[in-house]
Amino acid sequence: MKISEIMDGVSIISAKCDMDAEITDICFDSRKAGKGCAFVAIKGFKTDGHDYIEKAIGSGADLIVSEKPIKADVHHIVVEDSRRALAQMSGNFFGHPSKDFTLIGVTGTNGKTTTTYLIKTILEQTVGAKVGLIGTNQNLIGDKVLETSRTTPESYEVQKLFYDMKQEGCTHVVMEVSSHALCLDRVYGCDFDAGVFTNLTQDHLDFHNTMEEYLKAKAILFDMCKVGIINIDDPASEYILKNTSCEKRTYSARNDDADIVAKNINLKADKVEFEAVIYRDIARMTLGIPGMFSVYNALAAISLSLSLGISLSEISEAIKKAHGVRGRIEVVPTPTDYTVLIDYAHSPDGIENVLTAVRGFAKGRVISLFGCGGDRDRTKRPKMGAMAAKHSDFCIVTSDNPRTEVPEKIIEDILPGVKQESCPYVVVADRREAIRYALQNAKADDVIVLMGKGHEDYQEINGVKHHLDEREEIAKFFAENKG
Repeated sequence: MKISEIMDGVSIISAKCDMDAEITDICFDSRKAGKGCAFVAIKGFKTDGHDYIEKAIGSGADLIVSEKPIKADVHHIVVEDSRRALAQMSGNFFGHPSKDFTLIGVTGTNGKTTTTYLIKTILEQTVGAKVGLIGTNQNLIGDKVLETSRTTPESYEVQKLFYDMKQEGCTHVVMEVSSHALCLDRVYGCDFDAGVFTNLTQDHLDFHNTMEEYLKAKAILFDMCKVGIINIDDPASEYILKNTSCEKRTYSARNDDADIVAKNINLKADKVEFEAVIYRDIARMTLGIPGMFSVYNALAAISLSLSLGISLSEISEAIKKAHGVRGRIEVVPTPTDYTVLIDYAHSPDGIENVLTAVRGFAKGRVISLFGCGGDRDRTKRPKMGAMAAKHSDFCIVTSDNPRTEVPEKIIEDILPGVKQESCPYVVVADRREAIRYALQNAKADDVIVLMGKGHEDYQEINGVKHHLDEREEIAKFFAENKG
């Protein structure tokens, strides 16, 4: 592709290059640079791509796109915003594939992963769609699983995924859209047909600084899509409804003014049941995932599906076939008379949601095991501790992903919140040992909830990811303690 074509629409400050020269690929990691490649220097959290321009040139990059001039004798373009340029260049390079299928984005603090899977199930069951999925757990092209490292990939990776999904015949793509992705232009230029807002609670303030900025980031999606599906039971919905440009459709479990409302809600140990009510239509919904938050996730998926022209009766039949997602209230098989669950809850609201759901069916004690991530918002640590202690009968405070922080220091930040409540607790900093402690001390009918890791099979310590799959740790414990 010619440089002139790949730079179409990009805000250019200066250019020292032959616009007819051919480019064969784009990269933003200098280690992937090679002959024929355009290297785009973007600023990351820990490193600045501008510091690696010489390395990219040394690896054969034929075009450098940056926010600063360079002296090297190579095709070079200075742009106003290299992150946005990367998104625009990637869209041009791959032919803007999101225009060729129905693209659905789901954003919010909690519920994104389950909601995307519910939407995927409904689309497959009702219209026979081939659905691509981009999310926290994994990326999917139909049933083919692709590994993923973060909720929303960088813009080049997003556009390449879209291209691959288009090539393999996907008619719909549903993706989780993080606030980071919206702020950092990872989805800039994507052609969203619909966006879904689930909720907003404290998270990522290490990046956004304030809840107001966090909300503004989430709201960006609703200036990018044609139709917005909004949870009006969440207070943040008011800002999105008033300050964004797309057509709005609303859902609620409390407000009859919403376009779709859940009535006669029945929460059970293994499922939720409710009636979905829209103008002149009603259908009974059964979803095999417990907890009130499952009602909201279902409402989001139902509302989105209705906006695509799928009937309520078709949705009702399809949602019965949906199942839980790995790491979201996942039951781990054990040869015991107590229950072990794994959940990804890593915010105060997430902890409250999962423990409230568990409290609804637990016959014995609710035992929570949790920690807080390092190098992230410290202000939520005591809040998470307080929420776990409030909704548990016993807490085990341990490590999550300490990253570059000292685990014991993170735990010190958690404990003031735990101590606000009367719940007994113990500190076991090593997560493997904490899991063993929980299993050794559980009693009949107890429910142990391992929170924070969810689908993850690693623990990041001092910047290094060490293998840690909680399912394997549980299986190992029982293998060593037979009889």
